[in-house]
This record gives sequence, structure tokens and C-alpha cells, in this order.
Amino acid sequence: MSTAIEIGKLIVQTPETCGGRPRIGGTRISVQNIAIDYKAGMTPEEITDARPHLTLAQV
Repeated sequence: MSTAIEIGKLIVQTPETCGGRPRIGGTRISVQNIAIDYKAGMTPEEITDARPHLTLAQV
């Protein structure tokens, strides 16, 4: 059984963190960084392997 995830908290934006760019909630990883990894050919699983503090849901 899967756990429900509140989508509204996955991506956050605050002016004082990461220059105000959208980022993964609870981290300093910007959405742009995830997109760059994905466009470089990494799968979501590879991204979470490279950044073990992220979950597949966050990616």
C-alpha cells in the first residue's frame, strides 16, 4: 500500500533560500538541478541514488 503525499509541500519557494528559485521542500535542491540531471539522461532512480536524501516522489 502506498502512502499519500501532499503535493503542495513537494515544491516550495522562499526568497532567502536558493535565491528564491523553486526547490524541493525540506532541501536546498532546486527544481532546476533535478531538471538538469533528468535532461542529462538520468532516470529518477539514478537521481535518488546520487542524492539519497531525496525520495522518488520528490524527484
